[in-house]
Amino acid sequence: MNRAITPHVAPQQQQAPAHEFSMQFTSTPRGARLARRLVSHRLHDWGYPYDYTPNETMTFIAAELTANAVRHGHVPGRDFHLRLTATAIALRIEVADTRTERCPAPGDLTTPPTDTESGRGLYLVSQLAHRWGVAPRVGAPGKQVWAELRLPQ
Repeated sequence: MNRAITPHVAPQQQQAPAHEFSMQFTSTPRGARLARRLVSHRLHDWGYPYDYTPNETMTFIAAELTANAVRHGHVPGRDFHLRLTATAIALRIEVADTRTERCPAPGDLTTPPTDTESGRGLYLVSQLAHRWGVAPRVGAPGKQVWAELRLPQ
């Protein structure tokens, strides 16, 4: 697994996504919870059952990224955007928010202390995803945090 933060790049596969889901959510805990649930449901509908490891892993990653968008990327009156895609070889999630000044720095990602109650989200994403990164949002202010999970062949 590539655990480093990499610049925004297109997925390694050059094929168009077989499935795509995209939606805006309110920047509230309820919006993050709904986004997480819809990711799991969409993956199930696309043939990745709820109890299949890629569904569980992507749902967890979605929970972390959407919670971060609500907690650290919230701008009053602005929503966050989620995009989920699936190809034959990978699942990809992108969560965009409107905060530009709260962007994780690549050098800051270290193993979190065991005695803290928070601060593990992106570290866990880095351990679960095969690739992930942060990029400026295209066509709007803010940032996009994305993660990719290769599918078993």
